[in-house]
Amino acid sequence: MRKRITILISGRVQGVLYRANTIEKAKQLNLTGWAKNEANGKVKIIAEGTEENLEQLIKWAKQGSALAKVDKIELKWDKRQGEFKDFVIVY
Repeated sequence: MRKRITILISGRVQGVLYRANTIEKAKQLNLTGWAKNEANGKVKIIAEGTEENLEQLIKWAKQGSALAKVDKIELKWDKRQGEFKDFVIVY
């Protein structure tokens, strides 16, 4: 069953290739959606795919890129909306 998740990541997650690495991981997991830097220093990810693959993305997001230091993750599950064709960085 395909689902949607919103992940909000706090910590040292901007300027450390977090979004670029998120795209790589999401594409490995066959997910669609986007990653975006927020004005408050957090990174927001919206992803759609199978629950199993989304769980793998969550597990990865808790560590992030090699230079990142993740302090906190907030999750919100939703029904899949099917609006994405790929996984991209949003500016």
